[in-house]
Amino acid sequence: MCMLLPITAIVPTRDRSAVLKRMLLGLCAQSAQPCEVIVADSSATNDSEVLCQWFTNQSSMSIKHFRSREVGAAAQRNEALSRASQAAILFLDDDIIFEQDCVSKLWLALNSDPAVGGVNATIVNQQYSSPGLVSRLLFAFMNGGPRSSYAGKCIGPAINLLPADSMDLPEIVPVDWLNTTCTLYRKSALPRPAFASHFTGYSLFEDLALSLMVGRRWELKNARTARIFHDSQPASHKSDLAAFAEMELVNRHYVMTEVLEKRNVSNYLRLVVWEVFQLGVCALRPDARRRFFRLCSGKIHGVRRLLKATRVEQPCSPYISN
Repeated sequence: MCMLLPITAIVPTRDRSAVLKRMLLGLCAQSAQPCEVIVADSSATNDSEVLCQWFTNQSSMSIKHFRSREVGAAAQRNEALSRASQAAILFLDDDIIFEQDCVSKLWLALNSDPAVGGVNATIVNQQYSSPGLVSRLLFAFMNGGPRSSYAGKCIGPAINLLPADSMDLPEIVPVDWLNTTCTLYRKSALPRPAFASHFTGYSLFEDLALSLMVGRRWELKNARTARIFHDSQPASHKSDLAAFAEMELVNRHYVMTEVLEKRNVSNYLRLVVWEVFQLGVCALRPDARRRFFRLCSGKIHGVRRLLKATRVEQPCSPYISN
């Protein structure tokens, strides 16, 4: 018999009923489950709706499906949040695979201390690895000084690094930021709206922005032994490298300036160095060189967008010349 917890799980999805089914089956197999699951669906078909109706009759969880007004991970999560009835919110991607007792370990980590506002699971196939010499020097420059480890940190112009997984670490590890792949928040810790309207479509860095805002008043933790596998699926935003590169630059700039409030010359210098470094790594890798020009194109479009936005935001002169 599973234990139902006072959690609302929120799952944005679009035309991926097969992986959604696998995720929901895995959630049903957990030793502890959220009592409410809200699926925010922007699919072109009704396959996910039919699937949720089937799960409603098979599961002890309350599974609610609705059609999103907007398409985009951030917007769909915001819509679902307005319908959530529980005191804790579990953000889930539809393409994750749970390991045993993942949800119960997240719950225990969140309630380990009333100062904890959010906890995330360890992604077993996406983890922090120790940087080489060049990367260590770069990270030290971005951070304003060296650290023994950058795992789970957000440094410089919104450079977010995944947490580490090591038996030497405790089960609950402090971090600077949380993803939304499999993350549990206290509802009271979330801003309103949780995700800014700036984040559209794939909504890159929306999780970083949210967690940094929560982290201003609450502690953030990685529940290291709560584990998932992220079976990332093909999508249009991943195949359009230029569009992805443009979004990466524009959204990182947004987090740097609007969330971290880093707007001076040294911050912009770090942003430029980071972007050039990323392009340089791509150019030097033989297997990635054909991607280089698409990425450059995207970055150029991103710079143009930022410059255009800056011009629009500048106040007009009150004087009119004849």
